[in-house]
Amino acid sequence: MNIEKVLSPVVSNMKPSGIRKFFDIVSSMPDAISLGVGEPDFVTPWHIRDAGIYSLEKGRTYYTSNSGLGELREEICRYLTRRFGLEYNPENEVLITVGGSEAIDICIRSLVSPGDEVLIPEPSFVCYTPCTQLAGGTAVPIVTKEEENFKLSAKALKEAITPKTKLLILPYPNNPTGAIMTKDDLMQIADVLKDTDILVLSDEIYAELTYNSKHVSIANIEGMRERTVVVSGFSKAFAMTGWRLGYACGHPEIIGAMTKIHQYTIMCSPTTSQYAAIEAMKNGDGDIEAMAAEYNYRRKIILEGLRQIGLSCFEPLGAFYVFPNIGISGLSSNDFCEKLLLEQKVAVVPGNAFGDSGEGFIRCSYAYSINAINKALEKIDKFVSKYR
Repeated sequence: MNIEKVLSPVVSNMKPSGIRKFFDIVSSMPDAISLGVGEPDFVTPWHIRDAGIYSLEKGRTYYTSNSGLGELREEICRYLTRRFGLEYNPENEVLITVGGSEAIDICIRSLVSPGDEVLIPEPSFVCYTPCTQLAGGTAVPIVTKEEENFKLSAKALKEAITPKTKLLILPYPNNPTGAIMTKDDLMQIADVLKDTDILVLSDEIYAELTYNSKHVSIANIEGMRERTVVVSGFSKAFAMTGWRLGYACGHPEIIGAMTKIHQYTIMCSPTTSQYAAIEAMKNGDGDIEAMAAEYNYRRKIILEGLRQIGLSCFEPLGAFYVFPNIGISGLSSNDFCEKLLLEQKVAVVPGNAFGDSGEGFIRCSYAYSINAINKALEKIDKFVSKYR
């Protein structure tokens, strides 16, 4: 049997993640320094871990409802109101998912039919285009530019809209650039969308990690709540990547459609993780502030270090990434990253892993220790000096 012939052509033609490629390589190099993966170097705070352990000790190892524990949905609603001024009904406007990634996938599948177009500002996280393709939709990139602070402009959005446009993905704070959208920026986007039937998937997984201003959700903008699905989770803000827990909030009919897919493909999110997340929602604000303050310190160190090396670098105001321009090296993004790994044993991610418009850039995560960041900067300096 020729297995290649029986595989789905959609999946066969899908590019593997450019992030995981370098992660896999560096995992076989124990002496390498990695600034490649967007994973907090913090351990999940003890009181959150303890809540998960306690749930196991009490024998809470059963399925929950498809939507997730009612108490967790209620706490998420209180949390979103407290921190971001968002109001949702825990009964029918919140779904607990396996990470924010599942929420993104089933949101797209719930809304997108074959032939529909999905607008995706780029550079952006690697999953949006493949998820769109798996749903039969067409991914339409909207290039954001360094000189415009990598923001989605109302002008670029308006020019990208066609009669086939179904969904806009709004990935801010942004991975890989660290860009954010202010309330004024979002009001301009809302003004473009207000007379259309275009829906919004707002990926706000880094909402807690902004440094010079408080995050604003587009769902806060007048007229946008009904058409917006807010996706977030626990991985980044609470250092809970391995717990695999996220959530989606939105219109009851959209959340209901997403729950159908979740019901048949997942059943429910991990019970132990849900009990831990209740504790995170209730008592985790202090943990967020402490980790965000440390990230902000690292952000300043790596930004200044890269600029001293001679790499021009947009100042990121959210998430935990910098996205320096490597034009002075004369290398492509892929060549830069491969040579840096082989010659200096430092792993970063090529910018074009996040869309073609990321060519000429690299992504460095500062979710690593100051020691690792400083060592990596020394090695990057040596490397750039060689190719400058």
